[in-house]
Amino acid sequence: MTAVEVGTRIDLDNLPALSLGCTVFAGGGGGDPRIGELMAMEAIHRLGPVEVLPLEALDDDDLIMPCGMIGAPTVMVEKIPNGAEGRVIRETYEGRFGRHVAAVMPFEMGGINGVLPVAWAAYAGLPLLDADFMGRAFPELQMLTPHLYGMSGSPAVITDERLQTIVFNTRDNIWLERLVRNCVATLGGSACGGLYPMTAGAARRPAITGTVTRAIRMGEAIRRGGEDPLSAIGQVAPLTRLGQGKVVDIERRTSGGFVRGSALVEGLAADKGRLFRLEFQNENLVVLEDGEPLATVPDIITLLDLHTGHGIVTEGIRYGQRIEIVAFPSPEVWTSPEGLSAVGPRAFGYDFDYVAVGVRHG
Repeated sequence: MTAVEVGTRIDLDNLPALSLGCTVFAGGGGGDPRIGELMAMEAIHRLGPVEVLPLEALDDDDLIMPCGMIGAPTVMVEKIPNGAEGRVIRETYEGRFGRHVAAVMPFEMGGINGVLPVAWAAYAGLPLLDADFMGRAFPELQMLTPHLYGMSGSPAVITDERLQTIVFNTRDNIWLERLVRNCVATLGGSACGGLYPMTAGAARRPAITGTVTRAIRMGEAIRRGGEDPLSAIGQVAPLTRLGQGKVVDIERRTSGGFVRGSALVEGLAADKGRLFRLEFQNENLVVLEDGEPLATVPDIITLLDLHTGHGIVTEGIRYGQRIEIVAFPSPEVWTSPEGLSAVGPRAFGYDFDYVAVGVRHG
């Protein structure tokens, strides 16, 4: 347990910092956190702050509930949760396992999925774990760290804003992704879900710890950063600057529960004359220049507003935006052979291998 974890609570003062930090570490994905922030704000206003606990604070047999939204971020902007989905997921798991959920955990630390579980924790009177299963955001359900350790995502619970609820028990996590994705598309493109339920003891191996408090620190640093947000960001997490520019073209489509597309960024200032191409599937996957990759998954590729340092989610990319393209090192687990098989560039159909951004630009 580190000093920053002891006594940490999410309240109305630091909730905006958490939301802001989640836009930076999401790699463009996870959905716009603003709706989740508003829902968490209302829950905290009514019920009080949410305690943030390190995984070590739980007993081995305590049940944790990894949860968040699933689907296309473009849909989440308008098709918002009704607020009761967290209760439905929790009650479904408690009925299935015959015990109470001890803590809520974001299954990914990015976008709306970093803040919506705060609301669900507040309404349930439960703590939020300072951990997740991605250390960023990824688009598919087998792209969570328990998958690398042979752990099942089932039973998975999916519920929509009408509280129509489906429980999935699948033969493996690839089938879980296929079946849940088709279900979510039928439900309108987005839904809420619980995935990879397990005990705290089982979670100690796959969990990426400290991610909630890191996002809060990032958001607070940006808010204090003034006219030099890039330096403030670099003090919280090492980053590589890839280029500064203006968005001159954006192509985006929503299909099959994903938002896919690309953006062209024309270099400005010291990068004048350069042309960057960003490609995404919910999350930013690669940045290319002259057909060559500058950065790829699993490193965290983020577009930052040039003036504020705020992260820009993929559904928020607009023509004319002035941005900084930066990359953060991937959580170490994703650069293992098993991790790269699941989330490296070849997993998304690219015909090149991963090279760590620090090595590529070192």
